[in-house]
Amino acid sequence: MSTPRVGVIGLGNMGGRITRRIVDSGQTVIGYDPVSGRAEEAGAEAAGSIAEVTEAADHLLLSLPDTPVVEKVVLGEDGVLAHCRAGQIVVDLSTAEPSSTVKLHAAFAERGVEFVDAGISGGAAAAEKGTLTLMVGGSAAAIDALKPTLEPFSARVFAMGGSGAGHTTKVLNNFLNAVSLAATAEVLVAGRKAGLDMHQLLDVFNASTGINFATLNRFPHIVDGDYLEGGLTSTLMMKDIVLYVNRLRELGVPTLNASGPMASFALANSLGYADQISNRVVDAIGDAAGGVRLHDQEKA
Repeated sequence: MSTPRVGVIGLGNMGGRITRRIVDSGQTVIGYDPVSGRAEEAGAEAAGSIAEVTEAADHLLLSLPDTPVVEKVVLGEDGVLAHCRAGQIVVDLSTAEPSSTVKLHAAFAERGVEFVDAGISGGAAAAEKGTLTLMVGGSAAAIDALKPTLEPFSARVFAMGGSGAGHTTKVLNNFLNAVSLAATAEVLVAGRKAGLDMHQLLDVFNASTGINFATLNRFPHIVDGDYLEGGLTSTLMMKDIVLYVNRLRELGVPTLNASGPMASFALANSLGYADQISNRVVDAIGDAAGGVRLHDQEKA
């Protein structure tokens, strides 16, 4: 069996890195992005349109910022749905509304196309290393067929169930990420104002019940002025929190813990950190606390 030809639509922060991993594995990739030059930077053949990349690919990956963009790319007059063919597999790596995912899945199924939702976790650093975690919704046959395409950029692939299951899992995971990041930022600003040593305070948390991903992996760098630039922005984090709230409303589950991170990232967006990495939420909280920084001098 010949190696599937891979297409990628969206070659930005994550899509570009994912494309580079696939190219470096020896596979041919054709890519499309409205920003000129991104395909070439990622090592892909540049397509001139959504139609061109759709028609050329056997496995088509979408790496897009949100649901409205995904729907525009798929359902637009000259979009993916208009140019797809039976037997293709389309994979949405975006963080999107699960209810929209299910609708797109049904539309593709009418064309004989498998639509797989694959939430990703790990950020830009994991994408570059090929160690992303994927949470996938779709048929077992499609997921199995995608192995050679997914392996270059993922360390673990979790088959979560049918259409929408991958994106639901991603939304739940991202909310926990938002909670731990915002809460740890607030706590460390308080610790700084109290005169505590930042590294020692983190050591206490990481040896105690306050341990979380942010205390382990983010703040040991942030307290030295390294914000780990290149990851999810505050705007996108807020978008993910809204997706979580909407999904829980659909499921009939109360969202009792959403107000904290929502307020934190709304503050970051209002204070000028909207397009910066979401780790900068600690600076927004520090601004509100009187200009506090966890480190003595900014390095990033």
